[in-house]
Parts: sequence; structure tokens; C-alpha cells
Amino acid sequence: MRVGYAYSQEMVQACDMFPRIKGRASLCAELIEAYGLHAQMWVLEPRELSIDELSSFHSRDYLETFKKVCELDDPEKIDKEIAEDCGLGYDCPVEEGLFPKCALVAGGSIVAAEALVEGQVDVAINWCGGWHHAKRFNAAGFCYINDIVLAAQKLREKFERVLYIDIDLHHGDGVEDAFWSTNKVYCMSLHKYSPGFYPGSGGMEDVGEGKGRHYTLNIPLADGITTEQYMKVFNSALNMVIKEFIPHTIICQCGADGLAMDEMDSFNLSSSCYVRCVSQVLDLKLPTLLLGGGGYHFANTARTWASLTAAAIGVALPCDIPSDMESFMEYKPDFELMVPAGNRPNMNKDSDIERILNVVKGSVNMMSATDEPLDR
Repeated sequence: MRVGYAYSQEMVQACDMFPRIKGRASLCAELIEAYGLHAQMWVLEPRELSIDELSSFHSRDYLETFKKVCELDDPEKIDKEIAEDCGLGYDCPVEEGLFPKCALVAGGSIVAAEALVEGQVDVAINWCGGWHHAKRFNAAGFCYINDIVLAAQKLREKFERVLYIDIDLHHGDGVEDAFWSTNKVYCMSLHKYSPGFYPGSGGMEDVGEGKGRHYTLNIPLADGITTEQYMKVFNSALNMVIKEFIPHTIICQCGADGLAMDEMDSFNLSSSCYVRCVSQVLDLKLPTLLLGGGGYHFANTARTWASLTAAAIGVALPCDIPSDMESFMEYKPDFELMVPAGNRPNMNKDSDIERILNVVKGSVNMMSATDEPLDR
């Protein structure tokens, strides 16, 4: 497959400055290049999006407030009431220059989507993207600009039906909210669902409304789920959704915070679980956009996204981390590519998995009819 890679040093450096993931983007980019994958892809040059382009989803008032706040050289000058109304503060801290950095990262996802729309590539990747919590009127959950929604809108210029798949540990609430009432974008999210766990949404009863009723599928999972259980849920749900929704293109948000040893301390997933999930998506041979997301053990996130990049290209990688990288010591003690499964207590009984799949089957079977017949 022809693979496009949204990349520039400027975008990587911009993403390196994002709160909560400082330095992660360059670690990932360096590993991809060290394995020689960079040279096997069509490099897509990101561009900084204008407020007009960003306002195709976000409200102009929010964007202008965010931009203005990020132009201040003294945080004390911020009008805290206005900033808080826009979600800027506690879990979305602001600093000078952050707005153009976010606009550039979002631009990486847009140029990736454009390459798919124009037929230049079969798969497009932006590991700096995947900011699924940002809402139309506010930032949320360390997400300021929802590049996923913007990319889906771009894909809709050519492709009638978009399937959005979210395998981040956290519920993809911002994307779900954006497409809650449409039958043109199907949102499928597998995530941790537990009292007090952010963002607190994504129950199985949340299925969309109006024309979008049953075009949202939430699969809530408990701590400790194993790779085998996760794969069973993912494979079964995806096959059911593909059969009924018949997408023309796919966006997959590949947040890696469900990995064993991640700081989120939740799931037991191995990197091979992510590779198997994404490989199943790629096997559908539909124009596909792969995006980043969470992942707070930076070396393991880099390992996983490098492996996903290799899967998209169709090459196998040596298990040993290349030793000629500046960041080589980040991969100690084993210096291997594979992230093994964890052994946290598993709160997911096999009977829970069967119950979830029965609900999934019922929801998919109740998918609303579109205004026009589906092409089968």
C-alpha cells in the first residue's frame, strides 16, 4: 500500500511542547526514522491551519479566545473566567505560542486526509494527531483542537460514509459529540469505563440520536482486560459494524495508553494487540487515516506506533531497537521493540465480554436507515 506520513521537524517540535506529552513526538519520530520507515513513505508536509479552516468545526469565539490567551507573555494577565469558559486552565493549561502549535498539528491531520481524498496514498499517518476530547466550544482533556473531526469533515468531501474507530484508553467523547446526530460518520470507541475515570462518558446506552441513532457504538471495558479478550471484542464488533455500515473510509485513533506499564495503570494490552487491531482495519483495503492519541510511557508508545507504521507499509521490523539513536537508553532494560502484556488483576469476566458482544449485536442490528439506500 502507498503510505503517507505527515511529518516535519517543525510539527514534531510543536507537538513536543504539548502539555502532558513533552518530548514524546520526537522520540516516536526518531524510532521510525531509525528503522528506515521514514524513507518508505510519502512524506506529507503539514501546514498551520487558519482560524477560518479551524472554524469549520470549532466556534470562532473559542478559537479567538484561545489564540489571544496564547499570545500573552504573562499568565497572570489571563481573564480566568473567560479562559475557564473555554476549558483553558486546569487540564488544558495554556502557554505563549501554544495556539499555532496546535493549528500546525491539526494541519498534519488535514494534509493526511487530503492525500487520501486526492488518491495519492492508501493509508495516511499523523502520530502527532488524535486529539479526541476537544469540543466545538472548548478545550478538554489536554486537547485543544479536534483534528479528528476536522479530518473527518475533509474526508466527507469525497467519501460518503466515514467509520471512526477509537482504541485509546479514554472515551472519544469530543468526536462522538460532533457526530452524535448524523448517520454519515459512525463512531466506535473501546475504552475504560469506571466511576471517576475521565471523561466519565461512553456507556453502552449512548448510541446517538435523530438520524445518528445507533451510529454511535460505545464498548466500555474494566481494568485489567487481556489482549485475548480485547481482540475478541474488537474483531467481533468491527466485523458487525463493517457489514451493516459499509464505510468508504476509516479513521483509527491509536492512543497507546491501554498498554501494560502505561502510567494510566489500567489495561494489560501488549503492542501486538494494537498491531493486530490495526492490521484488521488495514486488511479492509479502504482509504485509512491513522492518528495518535494517548500514551504516557513514551518509549512504549514509540515502540507501538513504529510497529503500526511498519504494519501499514507491510514490512517486518527487527526485534532489537536500533542502537545508533540518541534516545537509545530510553528503551532499557531490554532494548526490544515488543511491549509485553501485563498482569494486573483482570476485572473483565468472560461472561462480561459475551454480554457486551450481545449488546453490540443488538445495537448494530438496530442501525437507523439512511435517507438514501446503502450501496452494498
